[in-house]
Amino acid sequence: MKVKVISRSTEEFTRERSQDLQKVFRNYDPKLRTHEKAVEYTRALNAAKLEKIFARPFIGAMDGHIDAVSCMAKNPNHLKGIFSGSMDGDIRLWDIATRKTVCQFPGHQGAVRGLTSSTDGEMLISCGTDCTVRLWKVPLLKMMDSRESDEDYSKPLAVYVWKHAFWAVDHQWDGPLFATAGSQVDIWDHNRSEPINTFEWGKDTVISVRFNPGEPDVIATSASDRSITLYDLRMSSPVRKLIMRTKTNAICWNPMEPMNFTAANEDCSCYSYDTRKLDEAKVVHKDHVSAVMDIDYSPTGREFVTGSYDRTVRIFPYNGDHSREIYHTKRMQRVFCVRYSCDGSYLISGSDDTNLRLWKAKSSEQMGVLLPRERKKQEYLDAVKERYKHLPEVKRIVRHRHLPKPIYKAAALRRTMIEAENKRDQKRRAHSAPGSMPVQPFRKRRIIKEDE
Repeated sequence: MKVKVISRSTEEFTRERSQDLQKVFRNYDPKLRTHEKAVEYTRALNAAKLEKIFARPFIGAMDGHIDAVSCMAKNPNHLKGIFSGSMDGDIRLWDIATRKTVCQFPGHQGAVRGLTSSTDGEMLISCGTDCTVRLWKVPLLKMMDSRESDEDYSKPLAVYVWKHAFWAVDHQWDGPLFATAGSQVDIWDHNRSEPINTFEWGKDTVISVRFNPGEPDVIATSASDRSITLYDLRMSSPVRKLIMRTKTNAICWNPMEPMNFTAANEDCSCYSYDTRKLDEAKVVHKDHVSAVMDIDYSPTGREFVTGSYDRTVRIFPYNGDHSREIYHTKRMQRVFCVRYSCDGSYLISGSDDTNLRLWKAKSSEQMGVLLPRERKKQEYLDAVKERYKHLPEVKRIVRHRHLPKPIYKAAALRRTMIEAENKRDQKRRAHSAPGSMPVQPFRKRRIIKEDE
């Protein structure tokens, strides 16, 4: 004789709070739940509506600069610290939690064009149009809050004067070297007052430089001659060069897939490339209506944020051609720099109106500590929305974004121009000799040539 015994642990039916209802044990047999799909569809629809209702991405502004914010840098040692540099030469360390200035680093006589911190987070490196590279000691946020330190952080550890203005700087992910961009690419050591190596390919100004997170000796640069160049520090000459139709303003490597990088371009789009196959873009990310000025990947590598001349900040999936979010305010001007926080939960944007703005990476996410029950419910609602996202009502609500009137009109005008250009190409192809005008894939259309 077989006896079935019901065995339940006390955790399953113990209430989390005294006000909670008693746990009800349900039989999940599909024969007993004939309206399961209808119920879940209603829940997905309500979850999509509630997400729009509670979408409040803007947290606050950090004001203190008296000129446009030109560059930013994260500190790997401090989750709540962010550096910013402005066009008047002022450099500040901000506490994101309190949205206040912790420390100032004066000294640059011109615009600060590049900021980066060392691998250990103890040194800040800045460069600008005054032809100097300055090394600063980074204060500990706890120490600055308690005001117990007598050390003067307003004086740089070292000042290196060079022959030309600098436009960007980036530090090696794992090593003592950093690279500056100007009329050429210079590789510096912390303890040397002159570059230990110099790369040059062409005579135009290099405007951005980024070290590869996976291969510490590989760097990618973009120049004003519309080129994207890859360098290897172990070789005496550049490796590869890609020439596009328009200039690339910024480059960022994917931290989880270091063979891929994304370029922010002047033609309102971003282009993701695989370094092993540069003859075509992997994905073309389009939604901006003006030049894309800066780009930064989230620590997870699943999405990136862009700042544009059209006064908006957009968040793109790493493999998606359209943005999932657009952030804007009435007072925000042209966005020159954007950064993800080190935990990927927040965004910081710096614009022409002298302000830094703090945003949530997920616009409807609840701030603060979540109870396990709340977290499980949110995960369930996200799964339900993902399951029914293809249905018309849910799809319309999830995709809808409110746009400012100038951007809405500019986007409509841009669509009209692209459609007219495509029609013109079709007519030319129809009235030309067969094969004289081959159809070029969109991902190859903006590339002129590749040099090795």
